[in-house]
Formats: sequence, structure tokens, C-alpha cells
Amino acid sequence: MIFYFFRQVLLAIPALLGVLIITFLLMRAVPGDVVTQLVGIDGNVSVERMEEMRRMFGLDLPVHQQLAQWIGAALQGDLGSSLRTNRPILQDLALRFPVTLELTILSLIVALLIAIPLGVLAALHRGKFLDSLISSFALLGLSIPGFFLGILLILLFSLRLGLLPPAGYVPLQESIVENLRHMILPSVSLGLVLSAAITRIVRSSMLEILGRDYVRTARAKGLREEKLVRKYPVKIALNPLISNLGLLVYGIVAQQGLIGIVLGLPTLGPLLLNSLLAQDMILAGTILLIYATLIWISTLVSDVLLAWFDPRIRFEGSAG
Repeated sequence: MIFYFFRQVLLAIPALLGVLIITFLLMRAVPGDVVTQLVGIDGNVSVERMEEMRRMFGLDLPVHQQLAQWIGAALQGDLGSSLRTNRPILQDLALRFPVTLELTILSLIVALLIAIPLGVLAALHRGKFLDSLISSFALLGLSIPGFFLGILLILLFSLRLGLLPPAGYVPLQESIVENLRHMILPSVSLGLVLSAAITRIVRSSMLEILGRDYVRTARAKGLREEKLVRKYPVKIALNPLISNLGLLVYGIVAQQGLIGIVLGLPTLGPLLLNSLLAQDMILAGTILLIYATLIWISTLVSDVLLAWFDPRIRFEGSAG
């Protein structure tokens, strides 16, 4: 198991480097650069001054040299400064990464609390009204973007009922209660959308397990349906859900940008969107690397949990 863990860590290194290389290449393929964004299309800046600014930012160097310099500095703990604001990147990360991590965890908890019971109920009542109702909910959740759902929740719970703040963020260390009040709407917005996909996964897995021979044998022996679910299928049916943990975290990360903008939440998402629009390669590459690392960590956690649930996977991972 230890060997399997270290092997996964080593395999992640080239994958994360690939994310950086692709990001830099794609951003360089876009016409213009951060200097063009700073001075504007109709800016009264001479060509000589713009070239001087490019040399100052290191943009006159070939892409591979820019990338090598950034990676070398990052390995020494220096992430550099934003090309657009000249503010240290580490300062922005220290402010926004805890919010991003908290939103990811809370959204995942909300999604699991909603989706697992609904998926189990849909499987136990296959073909009945409750199954159709839950399937309709899942289809609706897959069709509604998270940011649009966030707007609807603001209109209902903030503007009409006045129960929750419409935007903003309070750090956890200042007030736990106020922090949770500000995090409810964004977490529920992302969690509800994510729960739709999880519900379908849990339902399909439960139906597959409930149709196996040993479950039918237990049912034929008179084992009650509720006890049957607790004893046999749920733990095994969760395996596909655990194996898709990385994709679920990716779903949260992909929607954080618009959710952060709509609900005024200082996550990394809005910062990434701004850096991409400004063609700030250093800042955008750093944020994408953090997102890729979060997805990789969640995938690794899912592998460990699968190995804990199923000894056969543990043996195969250790032997590999």
C-alpha cells in the first residue's frame, strides 16, 4: 500500500507539469499579451515602451525559458508576482485558497447528504412514482448551471426572506456562525447541482447490486428490504461514487469562478478568470496548478478509500 501511494505521487509529477506546459502554450497562442492588456488597444504608449515592458516582464524570452524560470523559482518557494497587479502571488493564495478549500468541502458534503439517500430510495422504488420524481430532480439538476441556481437562492433566501446574506465572506477564525451563514448559499448552489450527478451514480450502482445472486438469495430467505440494504448493497454501491471523487471535485472547481462572482465569494475562481482575461500567465498557471493538485489529491484519496473498502484493490495496488 505504501509503495502504491508513492507510485501515485511520482506519476502525478509529470501530469502536473503537463498542466503548466499546456496552460503556457495556450495562453501564448492567444493574440496579445499582458502588456497589451495593460496599455489597452488604443493606449498612447510607444512601441519602444511596450517592448521595454515586455523585457521587464521577461516576455521577450522564448516560452520554454519563461516556463523553466517560473518552475525553478516555484521549486525554491518563490511563486513570483502577478504581471498585472505586481502583487505577490503567495499573498493572493493565502487569502483565497482557504475559501476555495472550504467551499469545495462544504459543497461535497451537501451533495453527498442529498444524493446518497435519494439514490438509494430511487433504486428501492424502481419504476414507481418516487423513482420518477427523483430522476426528474436529477435531470433538472444537471440542466441548471450552479451560478443561475445561486441567483435564485439569493432572490428567495436573501432578498425575499432575509434569512441569509446575499454575498460576502467572513473568515472562519472571526466567527464560525457568520462564516457558515455566508457559505450556505454558495455551498448549496454547487452541492445541489453536483448531487444530481451523484444521485444517478448511486441509483445505478444500487440497482446493479440489488440484482446480484447473493442479494436475491438473502431476499428469498425473508430478509427485510431495509435490513438488506444496510447489510449488503450500500457499502459496495458506494465504490463507483468513491472512484469518481476526482471528477466530483473537478465539477466543483469548474463552477467556482462564476459562483464566486455571483455571490461575491473571494475564491480562486474569479481570480483565475481575471488572470486569463488579462493574459497573466504566471498567476493563471499557478491557480491551474493548485486546481490540478486538488483534483489529484481527491483522486488519490478515492484510491485509498477503495483499497480500504475492497482488500482485492489493496492487494493489487501493493503488488503493482
